[in-house]
Amino acid sequence: MSTTRYPVIAAWSAVSPLGMGAAAFTEGLRAGEVASSTVDESWAAPVERACLVPGFDIKAILGRKGTRSMDRATGLAVTAVGQLLDGAQGDERTALVLGTSTGSAQSIMDFTRDSLTGARPHLVDPARFPNTVMNCAAGQCAIWHKLQGPNTTIAAGRASGLLALRYALRLQRNKHADPVLVGAVEEFSHARAWLEQRARGQVGLLGEGCAVLRVEPSGDGLAEVLSLETAMYHESAGIRPVVKALVERVLRSAEITPADVALVSESGLDGELAGVRDVLPEAEAVVCADLIGETSAASAAFQTTAVLATAEGRSELSGKSALITSVDHDGVVAAAVLRLR
Repeated sequence: MSTTRYPVIAAWSAVSPLGMGAAAFTEGLRAGEVASSTVDESWAAPVERACLVPGFDIKAILGRKGTRSMDRATGLAVTAVGQLLDGAQGDERTALVLGTSTGSAQSIMDFTRDSLTGARPHLVDPARFPNTVMNCAAGQCAIWHKLQGPNTTIAAGRASGLLALRYALRLQRNKHADPVLVGAVEEFSHARAWLEQRARGQVGLLGEGCAVLRVEPSGDGLAEVLSLETAMYHESAGIRPVVKALVERVLRSAEITPADVALVSESGLDGELAGVRDVLPEAEAVVCADLIGETSAASAAFQTTAVLATAEGRSELSGKSALITSVDHDGVVAAAVLRLR
């Protein structure tokens, strides 16, 4: 690894259906097996299988103190950030930017239901109210790990991980933080499964988890962040041309050519891959969602860690670039270029 004038991804962690930690994620990715399991009837979800974090129990992992009312999304995020810090603690210059969808849909629905079905509307558990706000997971990560710098939640659907990364780079560029922990989280729940079914008509293989990067403003790292660009589309027929134009723009911004790109990771929406391949027909595809399911808000963050895991130990990729694209159902499109070290 060598120093660079670009922001660098210095380390990463993942709590995923492939297991706990970066090593488990890397091993599972290379094994290429789908990490799905049968959904127990206790979930009361409209799906028979899903990609769940194996054996994830908040109290067993984080202890009983401070976890009585912690929801699953918050538990996943606190665990992933803790793994990345590996016993260290943050300070006033350490920031956190966390991507999400709505926070915990299950917590929001449970709290609302309690206010409607209880003896009196105000007789709800006040300890569970913080779980209903979108920035609960980010706030709890800061409390648990003493992160005293800027604390931000980004909600941009499937592109949340890349937009969180863009926000992190802005924090560093404006000298508001030095290291920034940046990632995204998504939980599997009864509520999310039903919302997905109502919104899309048919629920695919849902996944969950949290992926977090440690981004430094300069120095040694696993990959340099060369460029990050966004766009919008208005209807599904426009995805391919919008993605094609965005990929061309992000490569120009990174000052590289298609021949410099060795790896691509796309989020899987119809038309997206075609748009990427219009520009990069030969680059190696990095598989992610096929193995860990649809992780929604966390998908772009997992794509990024999948690229880093794929490049690990492959000296022929050093100095080459990787493209990550994400397309959300609501029109957001994002793309990032990393130079691998």
